[in-house]
Amino acid sequence: MHSANTPTLNIAYVEHGPRTGWPVVLSHGFPYDVHAYDEVAPILADTGARVIVPYLRGFGPTRFLSAATRRSGQQAALGRDIIELLDALGIEHALLAGYDWGGLASCVASALWPERVTGLVSYAGYDVIDVERLRHAYPPSLDAVWYQHLFQHERGRECLSLHRRDLCHMLWKQWSPGWPFDEATFERTAASFDNPDFVDVVIHSYRFDFGLAEGDPALAHLEERLAKKPPITVPAMTLDGTQDPLKPGGTADHATMFAARHEHRTVDCGHNFPWEAPREFADAVLTVHRWTTGGFPAVARRLQGTCQ
Repeated sequence: MHSANTPTLNIAYVEHGPRTGWPVVLSHGFPYDVHAYDEVAPILADTGARVIVPYLRGFGPTRFLSAATRRSGQQAALGRDIIELLDALGIEHALLAGYDWGGLASCVASALWPERVTGLVSYAGYDVIDVERLRHAYPPSLDAVWYQHLFQHERGRECLSLHRRDLCHMLWKQWSPGWPFDEATFERTAASFDNPDFVDVVIHSYRFDFGLAEGDPALAHLEERLAKKPPITVPAMTLDGTQDPLKPGGTADHATMFAARHEHRTVDCGHNFPWEAPREFADAVLTVHRWTTGGFPAVARRLQGTCQ
């Protein structure tokens, strides 16, 4: 286990492979942690990658440096955390890959700081949140995101505080119906939910997404840029799991949001893609790395002005 101080956090992370290797940051989601990449990371490290797997804010050993810092879970904070981790590690450019919150964070970092990103692997699709759209109704349907609505209420905060393991275990089973994980596997990750800021960060994340919680004023300028739906201007691979109830129909229609080389793949798995299909996730990362030939792609430099 390693850690690095950013202006806001002491970020704990796991590292695989040679320090001189090509850097890739693998970001996990909610309610998961770094163990989601236990099988992906060694595959990448064997190819010469320097694989960095951080615990997101509010998870595991990662800690805020100041008690006065807002425990924000908003998308701009998650994306900025990746860039500030690269700064802390002295890494100029890296390939970013993630799913769920980690896919969101990777998409945000790629959209706002393309000059720092060599390539992107995102499950699922263009994962930047349209906060304004979420303030309005959708057509009635069977809703797999019931937990997000629960978290808008104080009883949801209480439920997550008192019953976080049971709630998260339920989400694992619902979101990955074909994945027969055992209790030891769940418990290894569930320890990360004991972070003292876990509840505050999670609740703020989903309330901010629905426009029911104020964001960090220091991040307002970044959220304003994200509200304009900036395209992703680095080479990108997007992924879908055909058994994922959170993404019915998949995200192939997001292709117009990618302005550089882009490919979309589907795999027979649920929401926890890197754990259910580690070889396919690793292959997506390696494919994007081959596209970039190991350096910062010229196409991203040419196109990054569209995100300014």
